[in-house]
Amino acid sequence: MAGKYRCPQCKTNRTRFNLLEQVPKPVKLDAHTGDIIKEYVSGETEPFHMAYNGPHIRVQCAACGLVESEQTFQAYGQLP
Repeated sequence: MAGKYRCPQCKTNRTRFNLLEQVPKPVKLDAHTGDIIKEYVSGETEPFHMAYNGPHIRVQCAACGLVESEQTFQAYGQLP
């Protein structure tokens, strides 16, 4: 988290944000019941089970509730 933030939706909030840490949990589900059959340990997944490669941090505006990538809030924070 470096740089200024500003919400691209409400356009006024520059100070109140929630940082959402995304912690992936790889699992295998039963197709019929939705129950968890297996929880994988990091690096132990089966073939065709792609590892999560999304952002570690997402940002939520604490004024309007918009959730976007950190880069979106940072880019809008650089505007006058």
